Amino acid sequence: MNDFNYTLLRETLLPALLGTEEPDILYWGGRRIAREYRKETTEEIQTFFQEAGWGELTLTSEKRKEMEFEMPLTREEKHLDRHLEAGFLAEQMEHLKNTSAETVITEKRKRILFHVYWD
Repeated sequence: MNDFNYTLLRETLLPALLGTEEPDILYWGGRRIAREYRKETTEEIQTFFQEAGWGELTLTSEKRKEMEFEMPLTREEKHLDRHLEAGFLAEQMEHLKNTSAETVITEKRKRILFHVYWD
């Protein structure tokens, strides 16, 4: 899929179709994608982000029950909902840690942070 096609779908069609439910549906969708594309390491997850065209994901912090990932944002991406990526990370961590997990998004000026927490 080329970049223009991706932009049409992700930035134009999906928001119009999903409306106010977009964040919740994208989060669920990200979890579904993660179940289909299981990864066994954080490095594989980072590679998947690149291959999917989601961006460059970097692990910035790892603690006993949480991880933080960072992804730089371009000016064009500032308005893009990132719940798809958040759901994907939550489901992957559930698989890797063998417990329930959730991801919280924090947007900064030029980057987005994904805080993944598990039990």
